[in-house]
Amino acid sequence: MSMHEQENAQSDAPPSSHHPTRNAVRGKGYFRRLGPGIVTGAADDDPSGIGTYSQVGAATGYRLLWSAPVLLPLAFAVQEACARIALVTGHGLAGVIKARMPRPILYLCLALVVVANTVNIAADLGSMAAALQLLVPVPQFLGVILFAAVIVVAEVFVPYHRYAKFLRWLCLSLLAYFAVMFVAKVDWAQVGHDLLVPQFEWTKGDIALLIAIAGTTISPYLFFWQSAEEVEERRITTHYRVSKAHIQAMRGDVFAGMATGVFAMAAIMITAAATLHKNGITDIQTAEQAAQALVPIAGDYAGVLFLLGILGTGLLSVPVLAGASSYAMAETFGWRESLEKRPSQARAFYAVIFLSILVGLTLNLLGLNPMQFLLIAAITNGLAAPILMAVIWWIASDEKLLGKWKSPLWSRVLLGIATIAMALLPLLWVLAP
Repeated sequence: MSMHEQENAQSDAPPSSHHPTRNAVRGKGYFRRLGPGIVTGAADDDPSGIGTYSQVGAATGYRLLWSAPVLLPLAFAVQEACARIALVTGHGLAGVIKARMPRPILYLCLALVVVANTVNIAADLGSMAAALQLLVPVPQFLGVILFAAVIVVAEVFVPYHRYAKFLRWLCLSLLAYFAVMFVAKVDWAQVGHDLLVPQFEWTKGDIALLIAIAGTTISPYLFFWQSAEEVEERRITTHYRVSKAHIQAMRGDVFAGMATGVFAMAAIMITAAATLHKNGITDIQTAEQAAQALVPIAGDYAGVLFLLGILGTGLLSVPVLAGASSYAMAETFGWRESLEKRPSQARAFYAVIFLSILVGLTLNLLGLNPMQFLLIAAITNGLAAPILMAVIWWIASDEKLLGKWKSPLWSRVLLGIATIAMALLPLLWVLAP
């Protein structure tokens, strides 16, 4: 049976909610009902995101703040398309690419996401260990091993439905940056101006920062994780049927997630600009320097608050990164896959999770500065994303696959703009002086 025939069969099933929790967008208990979208959005502000946004705020002040309102609709369009594809077909992104696209494109997409994810895992583990050193004099690599072990145990041995609930609450670790934004001496008039008036310097430095911002906000691992989580949630739903209400609830969930991620991005940039940049720190080399952005609210405890933020987002994002690679590999090669299965039931699937984190751990032996490593990871994402986004645009527009549930015009336009813009940034970097 083709994917489109499967979708038609599902549409004839008895009515039921798509999610056990995500029945609607409005009403009491809204946060509890949020599903894959809010987890994906929170994972967007991983340690790589915190490091990148802090570096941008420190280096440029408020000047690149306009990227936040520009990226929000573009990031939303990408994630909405990924969720729509999985919601309608019942297959993850790699599985759909395998069925609808030539094999070379499938393998290219797989390689891009696995490489980008592995670099990201390495950078996140390194930054978590560096943050830990602010409080405990633990050798950097020992800290990396510790966090890698904790994450592997959690992802392998905790069932998905429990793990997903835990991940949602880790989103709250981002609130520290919102609090600091209103305690620090922020030039709100300048913030308002720079949010609305795009400006940047025609230099390789500014273009590289824009690639990093876009790459850590619209990241390849989010595409695959979003679709994989939709499939996971669908597996535990009985009598599934696609409906307009389900699409709307999915859209509200995805928008809530991406808005959370982008608002946190703006808060981190504003905080870094008002504290680090204002005090002449324009190049973040250490976790201690990055933590200084939290001094206005935490004082001597800035290191503790920074550690909690890095740990919260790291424990959220590294499993998402490893899981996204594992889902992509499993769908590509036809392995049994699900975070609801025990390791003995999906050995290859869990082996990829373990190997992804192991390779990320090993990359820390290169001795790169953890804060700079985060920026490198963001740029890697920015270079890999445009090809994957072009494939997603093509699939989301496929009426034979999605029928009446194909992406609407507004979504295709936004996704197209995002793809072209991210593809042009590396070219602009080459041309810039």
